[in-house]
Formats: sequence, structure tokens, C-alpha cells
Amino acid sequence: MALYEHVFLARQDLSQSQVDQLAANATEIIEQNDGKVTKTETWGLKSLAYKIDRNRKAHFVMLNIDGPGAVVEELERQTRINEDVIRYMTIRVDEHEEGPSVMMRKNERDSKKRREREERD
Repeated sequence: MALYEHVFLARQDLSQSQVDQLAANATEIIEQNDGKVTKTETWGLKSLAYKIDRNRKAHFVMLNIDGPGAVVEELERQTRINEDVIRYMTIRVDEHEEGPSVMMRKNERDSKKRREREERD
């Protein structure tokens, strides 16, 4: 089986529960096509470098996928149809990263710095 990372950006006006439902739908599509999701990370609502479809922000979600190429084809086909997803990207990787991704570690580091700054003030 091949390993993939699939990241999608959901519209800014969705609630967190709707974003979680999008991730659950993607997981369901993958599992129906003989694939497996090994990790799901929600990176939160982040600002975009430029507007995409009148959105200045987007919810970022990453899925680590273990499955055949047909899984990715079907997932991308379903993602293209979904109006709530404004961008997506799937890449093949040699191995999945253990533990939290770089984006999650960055969020933890930033929140730690923010707490330290607040304690000093």
C-alpha cells in the first residue's frame, strides 16, 4: 500500500463541527475503497496568503492515508464536488511523520510563547 498526505481547506464560515464532519466523510470514502486513515489533524482556522473564492481564512485539515491509488482518485473526485472545500492537495510520501505534524508543533510553540508573555505582563 502507498502512503499519502491529504490536506484540504474548508470555507471560513463553517463551524468546527461541520469541518469535523468533512474529515469524517473523507475518512469514510477512504475506508470504503480499501484504504485506512492513520491520523487526522485539524490545524484550525488560519489566514490565507490571498483570497480564494472570496475567503480570507480557511479551516485546514490533514489526513494521513494508507491505501492504493484508487483511494486517492475517489477522494479527490468527491472533494472536487464538495462546495465547502476551497482547495486540496494530496501528495505521496515515503513514510508518515510520527507524532504531531510540524503545523501542530508550531501551534503548541506559539501558544506557549503567548502564555509566557502573558505571565510576564
